[in-house]
Amino acid sequence: MKFTKKLSIIVCSLSTALLHTAVITNTYKSAAEATGRELVKNGGFEIDPLADPNNPNGVNPNVTGWLKSGNPVDIAGITISNFPHSGNQGLSLGAFSGISYISQTIPTVVGRHYQLTYYFASIEEAPDLKNKFQVFIGGKKVFVKKDTPFQHYTQYTLDFKAKATSTEIKFGSQAKYAFLYLDDVSVKATPEQSRRKQWG
Repeated sequence: MKFTKKLSIIVCSLSTALLHTAVITNTYKSAAEATGRELVKNGGFEIDPLADPNNPNGVNPNVTGWLKSGNPVDIAGITISNFPHSGNQGLSLGAFSGISYISQTIPTVVGRHYQLTYYFASIEEAPDLKNKFQVFIGGKKVFVKKDTPFQHYTQYTLDFKAKATSTEIKFGSQAKYAFLYLDDVSVKATPEQSRRKQWG
């Protein structure tokens, strides 16, 4: 086989491979890019059982997919509960001496717009009313709610623009006299920039 013919076959094969790669690359979208795809793992807190299988009198401190932080006594107050917004379970936020946190890092695309949605409830009532609930996106505090009186699950929505290939979603809470609750946490990429206030 002559060198020029062999070279043209190699160049043609390489061009075809590059063309196929370009087509595949353009049609593939990662979970972080795909509009409408859920990025939060276990946002409904349904994966773990309600009770701790090792302690028949206890509650389940495990929350699959989420990381707890803060004072160990207060972290113990973050448990699976049978008070959901939807499904069978939600998350009880029972830190009483200081703020405790629960967080999850999700994949994101730099410059892409996302929407965080969650449902929040409180069972504290006046005059015994001293609670705090915070939301952080990418390490930045974007929402604070203090001394929330009794409130059924209420939906909250925050839009943000990703600054990195991963973004931490974190909730901080403290309830001195009763409990706060969280359920149905969701983050999805949005098709276009929302008119609501953007965080990030």
